[in-house]
Amino acid sequence: MADKKILVVDDEVHIRMLYQEELETEGYTVALSDGREPILDVIDREKPLAVVLDIKLGTDLSGLDLLQQIRTREKTLPVILSTAYDSFQHDLKSIAADFYVVKSVDLSELKTKVALAVERAKAFVA
Repeated sequence: MADKKILVVDDEVHIRMLYQEELETEGYTVALSDGREPILDVIDREKPLAVVLDIKLGTDLSGLDLLQQIRTREKTLPVILSTAYDSFQHDLKSIAADFYVVKSVDLSELKTKVALAVERAKAFVA
């Protein structure tokens, strides 16, 4: 497992690049996915400490469904749901996430949640 690897799953390439740039500035290694490859395969390959997961991954793919797939096998892997909408909080599937972030031009909340998720992950590993 990488020391501080984060997996960012988002269908928008500019969001993936922005998150990668900002999180790498904070000292993280960042792996990227558009959500099309099976999520458990990506996790097996990348071995992240935490996942930043967009809820709306195109027209036929839901981050909430991917979250359920992650939770079937990865009970302790911290997942941060990232979305442009706050209505996800009313979806019962979202309860399996560790943290929630509403997308913004100010990434300070995302960075705070990622730091908390990494600390949580390291506590499970220790």
